[in-house]
Amino acid sequence: MRGQGGAAPVFAHRHAAEDARKAIHRPEVLRGLGETFRMLGDETRLKICLVLARQELCVGDIAGLVGLSESAVSHQLRLMKAMRIVRYRREGRMTLYMLDDAHIEDLIRLGARHVAE
Repeated sequence: MRGQGGAAPVFAHRHAAEDARKAIHRPEVLRGLGETFRMLGDETRLKICLVLARQELCVGDIAGLVGLSESAVSHQLRLMKAMRIVRYRREGRMTLYMLDDAHIEDLIRLGARHVAE
């Protein structure tokens, strides 16, 4: 509930509301969460994450699996690297991509379980 004329909010259950307020993260954390979920909200990037959760792969292999051109996959990987969703390592002249850490796979698995229920 809001108070009169823009005054401080008046809560019906003040103690519960004050406790719930602690769940709200700092603004920079909220921004980062929003950006991460926006990244994972794209079906193409989700497909890339799903194949990389199984195996580290080069751009050409990823492109073949997700049905896109290598240049389109490279573009997506560049965005995903900037958001720390994927990382890469070089093996000779080959660049292999993998998920940045297990947290990304956990987010996807939990989301898939939520959708399936």
